[in-house]
Amino acid sequence: MRLADSPGVECAAEIAADPQRVWELVSDIATSARHSPELQEVEWLDGADGPAVGACFAGRNRNSGLGEWRTVSRITRMSRPHVFEWEVVHYNDRRHGEPLAVWTYTLEPLADGSGTLVRHGMRIGSARGPLHDVVELHPEREEQIVTGRLALLRAGIQTTLAGLRAEAEGRLV
Repeated sequence: MRLADSPGVECAAEIAADPQRVWELVSDIATSARHSPELQEVEWLDGADGPAVGACFAGRNRNSGLGEWRTVSRITRMSRPHVFEWEVVHYNDRRHGEPLAVWTYTLEPLADGSGTLVRHGMRIGSARGPLHDVVELHPEREEQIVTGRLALLRAGIQTTLAGLRAEAEGRLV
């Protein structure tokens, strides 16, 4: 797996809650911060106070291997209650810049009406980011580096989906 291939990961979960309820949670940027092991906090930027295409938000991330870093994201797609997507971009190019990563939630009602199938995933974008710097230092290990980062992201997505499920189903204390 190489960065030039724009690799990504996606996980799915069935949630015993109405798509509208799940939509309320996935379109609230604070939900991911409540459940993600990496995303620690978020805040709206530029006077935005809720989700809308073009709205930007900042995030603070942390993990034991990479330390702490900040991100800026812009919402690129919203189709209530089906798709919520944002791009992580460079701060100075947040209105028009190419994405470092693209994150998406897609929702669909379960055929039997018992809840919602949620897919949550990401793919590495076309902009040059910190992962490119690491690969540049160790080009012979590119596949190992990319595969390792995607494995961490997959684990984080699975944890986020488990928290989302618990919250949507009213099982959080």
